[in-house]
Amino acid sequence: MHKEEIVKNHCYTKLVYERINKKLKTNFSNAESELLIKRILEETSLENYLKKGKNFYVSNEHHAIRVTVNSKTFRVITVDRITSKRR
Repeated sequence: MHKEEIVKNHCYTKLVYERINKKLKTNFSNAESELLIKRILEETSLENYLKKGKNFYVSNEHHAIRVTVNSKTFRVITVDRITSKRR
């Protein structure tokens, strides 16, 4: 798996900052968004990194966020709120 590579090389486009705020219903600055994403990528265990097609999906239950990262460019594509698994 490429966890270390993703943590080290992930990057952003201008539009993704707006998408992060829209999806999470927040008003983070670019730096706050980057800090959150980096923290999620670092804290998420390897078994919660899923490569499917051309993307990595990094699901962090503690933050209830899934980060989608392009597997070739390591660009953050989007984030989504996730709900905990039902018992």
